[in-house]
Amino acid sequence: MSTDPTAVTAAILVIGDEILSGRTKDRNIGTIADYLTAVGIDLREVRIVPDEAPMIVGAVNALRARYTYLFTTGGIGPTHDDITADCVAEAFGVPIDVDPRARAMLLERIKPEDLNAARLRMARIPDGADLIPNPISKAPGFRIGNVFVMAGVPAIMQAMLDQIGPTLATGARVVSETVEAGNLPEGAYASDLAAVAALHPGVSIGSYPSMTETGFLNRIVARGKDGQAVASARAEIEALLARLRG
Repeated sequence: MSTDPTAVTAAILVIGDEILSGRTKDRNIGTIADYLTAVGIDLREVRIVPDEAPMIVGAVNALRARYTYLFTTGGIGPTHDDITADCVAEAFGVPIDVDPRARAMLLERIKPEDLNAARLRMARIPDGADLIPNPISKAPGFRIGNVFVMAGVPAIMQAMLDQIGPTLATGARVVSETVEAGNLPEGAYASDLAAVAALHPGVSIGSYPSMTETGFLNRIVARGKDGQAVASARAEIEALLARLRG
């Protein structure tokens, strides 16, 4: 699937010291991944970087050049370490300042006398960017080029994702088939499964064990954008397991 030149691809860049330290547990990667898979966009890479400008700028430039879309989360709040907007502006080589549109959005929730310098940081938008509305707290995200800059708070990120979803180009959706291998150990079918995978280069085949009260249970998943190819791979996997079970 990764070699399809027509595929619509994406990366996620998670920004924040709190994620890397473990203090905050990321919930956005899974949400975005589920959404992209559902609409036929291939998520190809995820990076997590600290609140350090050179790392953010470098990651933005690398990922936006490699994929159709880049989604960032985190670092667009009112505090001194919220530097994502500045870093994205630097990556694109454009100036950044308080955007009148973003300021007006903040005033929908904040009284003019309470719109201090810290809160105004959330209205600083790179020149040429489109705003992503935020129906929850009003502080907007933004899109510039193929980069979508969203909040780190999961509920707000989800609201922003819902706003931008209809604007995204999408590709063929992935078909997924699951075959229950039960308590057959992976070692019993690993070599034969590799042979099945080699016969179906357009299908991603993986074995996924899980631990239950009665021991390991294994599932084999075949995924691809060609439904017939996935069905064929599934049939071969089922035949393989049947032979092993005798």
